[in-house]
Parts: sequence; C-alpha cells; structure tokens
Amino acid sequence: MPTPSVSFEFFPPKSLNASFRLWDTVQTLAPLAPEWVSVTYGAGGTTRELTREAVATIGQAFDLRVAGHLTCVDASREETLEVARGFRKAGVEDIVALRGDPPKGEAGFTAHPEGFANSVELVAALADEGFMVRVGCYPDKHPEAADADADIAWLKHKIDAGAKEAITQFFFDPETFLRFRDRAAAAGIDAPIVPGILPIENWSKASKFAEACGALIPDDLRAAFEVATRDDRADLLAVAQAAELADTLVGEGCDQLHFYTLNRPELTRDVCIALGLAPKVALSRVA
Repeated sequence: MPTPSVSFEFFPPKSLNASFRLWDTVQTLAPLAPEWVSVTYGAGGTTRELTREAVATIGQAFDLRVAGHLTCVDASREETLEVARGFRKAGVEDIVALRGDPPKGEAGFTAHPEGFANSVELVAALADEGFMVRVGCYPDKHPEAADADADIAWLKHKIDAGAKEAITQFFFDPETFLRFRDRAAAAGIDAPIVPGILPIENWSKASKFAEACGALIPDDLRAAFEVATRDDRADLLAVAQAAELADTLVGEGCDQLHFYTLNRPELTRDVCIALGLAPKVALSRVA
C-alpha cells in the first residue's frame, strides 16, 4: 500500500509554556517531512498576531512550507488582507481561509460592517491576491447547515471562488468521508479533498469538541474510549483507532492526510510511523 503525504495543524502559543509546547511539537513532527503545516486562529481572531509570528518563525526555523489561517471575524476587508500580506512578507504563500467562529459570548457569526460576509468572499479576495488557498469542509453536517447537500453546495462555491484544496473537519467513521467524497465528485467538485484526522489525546475534550462541531461519534468508539480511559490505556487505543482510520482511507485512494495535532505531537507521530512514514532525521533534532 502506498505511503500517504501528510500535513499538520498547530495552535499558536498564548503563554511561555505554550511556546515551548509548540516548538517541541514542530521539532517532533518536522522529521516526518510534512507537505505543509498550518497555524490556526483563535476563536474570534483572538490570536491574529500570535498566528502571524508563529507562521513566520516555523517557516524560517524549520524550513517547512507553512500556511496561516485567516478568518472573516471581527475585521474589515482591508485589515484581513493586511494580515495576508503580512504572511507574504514572511515568505508565506499558503492560507487556510475560514469563516471563523464567533467571538466568545456571541451566539452566532455576524459579519464586520466593512468585512467579508462569508468564507466565499474571503477565498475570492485571497485568490485574487495570488495565494494558494485551502478551505474547510464537513463530512458530517455542519451545525448551521440546513442539510448535508448544503455543505456540498457551499464547498463548491468556495472551490469556484478560487480555493485549490479542501480539508475536512475530523470524523471517526471512514464511510462518512467516503460518502462525502462521492457526493462532492457528483456535484462537480474536482479539487482534492483531504481527510482531517484527530488522534484523541483526551477523550472527554475530544467528545465535547465533536459534539460542538457536529462530528458524529459511533457508539462502539465511545464505549471503547470510556473503558480504555478507566483502564489507563487511552493512548494505545487512540493510536490504534487513528492508524486504522488512516489506513482504511489510504486503501480507498486517499494519498494525503491532515492531522489535527492540538500541539500534542506524540500520538500523531506514532500514527504516522504506523503508516510507514519513517522520520528523515532523529526525532530529537531540530530541522
């Protein structure tokens, strides 16, 4: 079976200890030679400057292709594009364009009076600026979508606006992704759709996150993690579950996988090694 290419998502640090954790994460995963890595925005765009700094530093220190996340939240069009141009000055040409979560305390997304109304408008503007734009998509129905067909239609709008690739929200059943991929193809979407995988570092947090973003949790998986957590075997189950999911997807023709690391690199590293991705240098060495 072919070995897939991989990409990793990191969080920008909000404290000194978090900074150490981020650099340890990048140092651990860089030897696996990812195609690219990304740095997220906090909810409501709260880590905008931290994201910019982390993107620049990771690209320079580790010689990795880095994508900055960019959202429509709480900023005018010009302010948002200035962030994108700041990425470019740091040598970054890749952006993951998202609508973004509303600021803390707000029930739903409200566009800035002078900002982008939605992710489609953001994608179009970034594509016009010449960036390589990736977008998100939802194999399980987005909590705000009218139905599953609406998710497909919205993804097509983003691809038509200039996005070159889509990354899925995490999911737990490979059939969820495969059905979504088939429906996207039937709708005329020919851009790559990369499955997003979350190695489960903390079951309680992961299950709450899944419920918030609409990712369905199979009953047998929930039961298995509850037992494994009680028996202090959760990490073993997490690696086995994510590796099995990834292996199934590769067997179904997925040649790219995107990992949500949560800045906890050990599980992602172990899953990648289980898939046959050998580190290019010693794992303790900075690239």
